[in-house]
Amino acid sequence: MARLDKRQIAVVLIDKMFEFAGHEVRFKDVEDRRDEWYYDWTMTEEQNKEWRDWGTKFIKTQFRLNEKQAAAEMGLFDLNYGLKIKNT
Repeated sequence: MARLDKRQIAVVLIDKMFEFAGHEVRFKDVEDRRDEWYYDWTMTEEQNKEWRDWGTKFIKTQFRLNEKQAAAEMGLFDLNYGLKIKNT
């Protein structure tokens, strides 16, 4: 897979987040919003873990980081843009 720039990586991560959460929303649907759009949708803890695991592997290959560094980057991305975790 060819390396992407940071914006493209963010788009892929957000699209995958919505996919893992089961929402028919994509980055293009929220990119012009200046509010806290990520509070409008939820995901379960299990969905969040699956997305973070996938994202860590993706970031690892894109930035050529080790597992620990990629997990830290994914954690920061989740903190900033991750969907709310719904209480089950």
